[in-house]
Amino acid sequence: MAYITLNKKHFFHNLDIITNQTKSKDKIALVLKDNAYGHGLLEIAFMAKEYGIKKAVVRCEVEAQMVKGYFDTILVLAHIPQKADAKISYTINDITTIKEFPKHTKVQLKVDTGMNRNGIEMDEMEEAFVQIALYELSLEAVFTHHSSADEFSDTFTMQKQNFHKVKQHARVLAQKYKMQELAFHSCNSAALFRTEDFDEDMARIGIGAYGCLVMPQEFDIPPLKPVLSLYANKLSTRVLQEDECVGYSATYQAKSVCCVSNYDVGYADGFMRSCSNHYVTPEGVDIAGRISMDNSSFLSDAEELLIFNDAKEVAKFADTIAYEVLTSLKNYITRKIV
Repeated sequence: MAYITLNKKHFFHNLDIITNQTKSKDKIALVLKDNAYGHGLLEIAFMAKEYGIKKAVVRCEVEAQMVKGYFDTILVLAHIPQKADAKISYTINDITTIKEFPKHTKVQLKVDTGMNRNGIEMDEMEEAFVQIALYELSLEAVFTHHSSADEFSDTFTMQKQNFHKVKQHARVLAQKYKMQELAFHSCNSAALFRTEDFDEDMARIGIGAYGCLVMPQEFDIPPLKPVLSLYANKLSTRVLQEDECVGYSATYQAKSVCCVSNYDVGYADGFMRSCSNHYVTPEGVDIAGRISMDNSSFLSDAEELLIFNDAKEVAKFADTIAYEVLTSLKNYITRKIV
C-alpha cells in the first residue's frame, strides 16, 4: 500500500525559522485543519507538542477534541458548540450567530478587513461587543485574515491599515463594556514573513510549517523544507514492445522496448489525475499514460517509488497549488514520522 513519511527534522527546521520571526514559540498557533493540511492530524500534533507548540487552530469541533490533549489552547474556525469548553475558543464569523453560542463560551471575534469572506463588518464592531456582553460570552481575541499576503498587492497594506483601526477600536470597546484585555492576531504564514517587527499576540501558521509556502522571490523568505513525501509500491511489471500502449485511452505509446510497472497509488488516494501523461518523479522517473483510480504506471521496475517529496513541484504539473495537492491525500494512507 502507498504510504507517507513525515520528516521531523524538516518540520522542526521550519518551526525554528518561524520562531525566529515570532520571537517566541509561544506565539505560534499551528494550523491543523483538514488533517493538518493532509499531513495527519495526530502525527503533526504529536511532533508539535514535542517541539513545544502550545496553541493550535482547527476547522471544527471534531478536530479540536482529537488534539485537545496536545495543546493548552485551541481555536476553532468554523463551528458553534453545544457547550462551553475551557480549553477551546470558537470563532464568531457573522454577527447574526452570536446569540447561538452557549453562555460563557470562549469566543474570538473575526473582523473582515477586506477579504470579504468571513467575519463581521468593521462598522458592526460595537454591536458585536454589545451582543457578546448580552449573551455572556467570554471574548478573548479579535482577529482578521489576509487575502493577498503571498503576492504583490495593495490589498495586504490596506488590510493591515484596517486591522490597526480595528485594534484601536476594540481596545476602547473592551474598556467600555468591561471586558478582559484582548489578544490580537492577523498573520498567516505569508503575512508573518512580510512582517519585519512582529508584535501581535500570535501568528496562525499553516503552510509555512509544512514547508510549502510559495511567495515571489523578491520577498526573500528563509529556506523552508517540505515535510511530507509520498511513496508507492509496485503491483506488477511488464515489458512493452515498440508502439504498445499503456492504460486508459492508450495515451502512452512506447517509442522503443521498455519496462513499465504499475504502482499502488491513484487519484482515489489523492495523486491528482491532472498529472497524467507528463508527470516526472523527483528521481526523474516518467509517468506512463493516465493516472487510474487506484494505480499509476511509471517507466521503472523499482519495488518502491518515491512519487513526490515536495507538493509545490507536484502542483506545477497539476496546475494547482500545494494546498490542494496535500489536502487531497486520503486519511487512510499510513503516515510515518521519520
